[in-house]
Amino acid sequence: MNDFPWLTVVWAVPLVGALVVAFLPKARGEVLPKQVALAVSVVTLLLGIAIALQFDTGGGMQLTEVHDWISAFGVHYALGVDGLGLLMVLLTVALVPIVFVASWHEADGRGTAAFFAWALVLESFALAVFLATDVFLFYVVFEATLIPAYFLVGRYGRPGRAFAALKFLMFQLGGGLVLLAAVIGLYVVSARAGSPSYLISDLQQIDMSTTWERWLFVGFMVAFAVKAPLFPLHTWLADTTEKATPGTSVLLVCILDKIGTFGMLRFNLGLFPEASQWATPVVVVLALAFHRLSHILGE
Repeated sequence: MNDFPWLTVVWAVPLVGALVVAFLPKARGEVLPKQVALAVSVVTLLLGIAIALQFDTGGGMQLTEVHDWISAFGVHYALGVDGLGLLMVLLTVALVPIVFVASWHEADGRGTAAFFAWALVLESFALAVFLATDVFLFYVVFEATLIPAYFLVGRYGRPGRAFAALKFLMFQLGGGLVLLAAVIGLYVVSARAGSPSYLISDLQQIDMSTTWERWLFVGFMVAFAVKAPLFPLHTWLADTTEKATPGTSVLLVCILDKIGTFGMLRFNLGLFPEASQWATPVVVVLALAFHRLSHILGE
C-alpha cells in the first residue's frame, strides 16, 4: 500500500480535474462545471484524509517519492510529507470545497468554468509546494501558483481588479527572482561540497560558510516575506483582497499567503539554522510592525 504514489496523486487529481472542467462543452450550461469542480475537490479531500490516516506522528518525512529529473544539476522529482506539510495539505484540501460552495454564483456570466478550473489549478500547485522535498521542484511550483492566482484576481472581482492583479504579479515575480538567485546559489554550494543536489536531505548535510548561509537565507527570506506577506513587502495584499471576489480572497489569504510562512519554516529554519538565529531580531521586529500596522488600519 505504501508503494502507491499517494502524494503525486493528491496534487495531480485537481490539476486533471481543472482540465476536465475547462474543456466541458459550453452548451451544458454553468452548473455542470461547478458540480464537476466540487466533486474533484471532494475526491482530493478524501485523498488528503487517506494520507493523514497513514501518517505516523513519530516517523519524520513519510510517503516519500524520489525520481531523477535533471541529473546534471542534481534535480529530483521528490515528494514527502511530515507534520508541517500534512497540516498544510489538510488545510488546503478542506478549504477548497468550502470555497466552491460559498462561491457557487460568484462567476456566473463571466466564465464559470474558467473560474473553477483556475481554482483547482491553484489547489494543485499549492499541494505540490507543501509536498516538494527538492528545492528546485519547490521553486517551480512556488512560481507556478502565480498563474492561476493572477487570472482569478484579474478576471473576476470588483472594478480595479486588473491593476490589483498586476501589482500582485509584480511583487511576487520580484520575490521569485531573488529566490531564483538563492536557488542557483544552493547549486554552487552543493557542487563545491561534492556533487550537486537540491534534495533537502542532502542540503541539510552541507557545512556552509557563515557568509554563504546568510546570503542564501536572505534570498529565501525575501521571497517568502513577499508571499507571507511581511512588512514592508505587504502592500499588494490590501489591493488584491479588496478587488478580488470573496472566494478568491479566501484562497489567497488562507492558502497562498501560508506558502510564505511554510517556506520560512521548511527552508530558512531547515537549511540555514545559524543564519535564522542571526536574523531573528530583525524578523521579529518586522512581524510586530506588520501586526501593529494591521491593528491601526483595522481601527
